[in-house]
Amino acid sequence: MGCDGGTIPKRHELVKGPKKVEKVDKDAELVAQWNYCTLSQEILRRPIVACELGRLYNKDAIIEFLLDKSSEKALGKAASHIKSIKNVTELRLSDNPAWEGDKGNTKGDKHDDLQRARFICPVVGLEMNGRHRFCFLRCCGCVFSERALKEIKTEVCHTCGAAFQEDDVIVLNGTKEDVETLKRRMEGRRLRAKLGKKTKKPKVAESLSKSDVSEEAPGPSKMKTGKPEETSLDSQEKKTTSAPRSAAAHGSSSGKAGKPPCGAMKRSIADSGESEAYKSLFTTHSSAKRSKEESAHWVTHTSYCF
Repeated sequence: MGCDGGTIPKRHELVKGPKKVEKVDKDAELVAQWNYCTLSQEILRRPIVACELGRLYNKDAIIEFLLDKSSEKALGKAASHIKSIKNVTELRLSDNPAWEGDKGNTKGDKHDDLQRARFICPVVGLEMNGRHRFCFLRCCGCVFSERALKEIKTEVCHTCGAAFQEDDVIVLNGTKEDVETLKRRMEGRRLRAKLGKKTKKPKVAESLSKSDVSEEAPGPSKMKTGKPEETSLDSQEKKTTSAPRSAAAHGSSSGKAGKPPCGAMKRSIADSGESEAYKSLFTTHSSAKRSKEESAHWVTHTSYCF
């Protein structure tokens, strides 16, 4: 079978050995990380944002991802930890004056220098091409090289002057260990935010209840501020006036239940000295009474029967 024409096969053509591991070109990997969006794989263009894990994105791509979270997108896993636009920070990048881009490449035969970068560190002047470690501040979004933060140790941003803590420093495109530490920080930060929201709700309810109670209770200005002698005299007068009232009430209760107290007899409206127009409003007035001809028979059940 085969070997016609005097062909002699070699061993590597007949025996298949283990596949060689394909090595990724480091330069190509750095270009992909620092010049292209992690989500859309397009060239980075302003506005550029970074997540809490230190990955670079185009802001337009993040907004489209948040609006349309379809499971068909394979690249959605790279941004699965981004739940809202608040989880990313817009970066303040410093342009590299030596960067020309595609200005001189009119014929397409210009050599692309991979060491050149679009952005630099505003403090030290290192180019952000992946050869040096860069980081950004989550509080303000300013980007610096790690060397600048180590050489100039301050608790204030070098460009905008905003105060920051160690937790606000996030490494851009760090190693696996850096990503793991940033992930732990992110989870702890979000957990604290959730607990803070839960504790705020009962506090707000307590403050509202306290405000209602303070409105109902009289203030110090409304309380009586008289002298102690005057207050004692007023209390004695109240006791003396309340005594005959209680005696009258006791006497009335000891009497028959059917008889009303003196002076409480019902008085007819007709005997009062009111005007005729006022008396005509009541059914006891002569104008309200009907004759037998006007009143209906009891079988009809009309409302004219009084």
